[in-house]
Amino acid sequence: MATIPILTILEKTRVSPPAATVGDSLLPLTYFDFLWLSQPPVQNIFFYDLPITQTQFNETIIPNLKRSLSITLQHFYPFAGNLIVFHTSTQKPEIRYVEGDSVAVTFTECNLDFNKLTGNHPRNCEMFEHLIPQLGEANKTSYSTKIPVFAVQVTLFPNSGISIGMTNHHCLGDASTRFLFLKAWTSIARFGSDKSFLADGTLPLYDRVVNNPKLDENFLKYAKVENFEYQPTKLCAPTDRVRGTFILPRTMLNRLKNLVSTQLPTLAYVSSFTVACAYMWSCIAKTREEELHLFSFTIDCRARMNPAIPAAYFGNCVGWCAVNVQNKQLMGKEGFVTAAKLIGENLHKTLTDKDGIVKERKSSEGSVPTGIPMTIVGVAGTPKLKFYDLDFGWGKPKKLETVSTGLSFSINGCKENNEDLEIGISLPATHMESFVRIFEDGLKEYI
Repeated sequence: MATIPILTILEKTRVSPPAATVGDSLLPLTYFDFLWLSQPPVQNIFFYDLPITQTQFNETIIPNLKRSLSITLQHFYPFAGNLIVFHTSTQKPEIRYVEGDSVAVTFTECNLDFNKLTGNHPRNCEMFEHLIPQLGEANKTSYSTKIPVFAVQVTLFPNSGISIGMTNHHCLGDASTRFLFLKAWTSIARFGSDKSFLADGTLPLYDRVVNNPKLDENFLKYAKVENFEYQPTKLCAPTDRVRGTFILPRTMLNRLKNLVSTQLPTLAYVSSFTVACAYMWSCIAKTREEELHLFSFTIDCRARMNPAIPAAYFGNCVGWCAVNVQNKQLMGKEGFVTAAKLIGENLHKTLTDKDGIVKERKSSEGSVPTGIPMTIVGVAGTPKLKFYDLDFGWGKPKKLETVSTGLSFSINGCKENNEDLEIGISLPATHMESFVRIFEDGLKEYI
């Protein structure tokens, strides 16, 4: 008996800005971008309730999304360009757009259960792999490597909804840049032109206002572009990993903040983000056996540079913060408070020093002990950017998923209430069972 395919390709196309609207352009990268050269791409899926047929999808959704994306690319042309990495540390990488460059867009139909995919319960990670596009192959010469930076896949779940999966190379930009792009695209799709966006939206700032030649030189050497190798991500082999979504309501966040403030009255930085990260980190630690834990997260630097960088700056403008601790210190109820202390102190140190993020990155090289089994936990997303407000004309997304690699979790504001936090994490199924129990039992102590 033949197996029914999970995914059927309806159309493969490429979308460019309208002809003759964008001239050939080069966007040099900065030291904020260099650290992402060899990192995995960013992969997000937006799910929308939209009970339509394939005929309606073909006749209305596909033409509107292609047209609106084309107009959006007129204003956000680097999304249609390519990353150029030169094989010498004397020439900075750049995002290059030339007339005719385009974004690969694929339209598909899927027979997976839309409601199951958009739930909060643990769901098999393999299902989500079908809904995200790949960036494509790199073009390598003896002089440079050219890499596509953005791809889109729109998937119909007949009579249920659609998903829009997006993959971008992290050198293209950080979450703020992606959010500005999506605000423009959704506005143009909703109103049929860029008139409303130009009246009320925010155009990207392409000027390289992040300018520090010495740091560019140091960070480019660290990136080791002379031996740069790029491999596009592929669909994962069968895995036992599952994705789960967890909600931390505002009332619980306040209880966690009060607990930390009571036990650590001198801790200068206690935010919802801090306690949410600390609680997740302490729960993850209880499912692991490695001796050392490294927790890392990023901070938007735009308002923290001197002088401040405009919010519309296009590209990456985030820096790393990282803390490490012995696993035993994260055990028990006090483990959460310890995690909050470490994260809060690191955040405060960075936020009170406008160059702190750069200094920290330079000084942290070699600071992590080697030869010790280590769990590395990272965080993606930010509740400050309201991704749940992105409406293509079909209403707010039903669900967002950040399809990440490794042991990391994502944080966003909730759809119903942006003050509540929605946290997504992927774990092996056996670890997820333990994590769910630890997460839920731990919160009961604070009710």
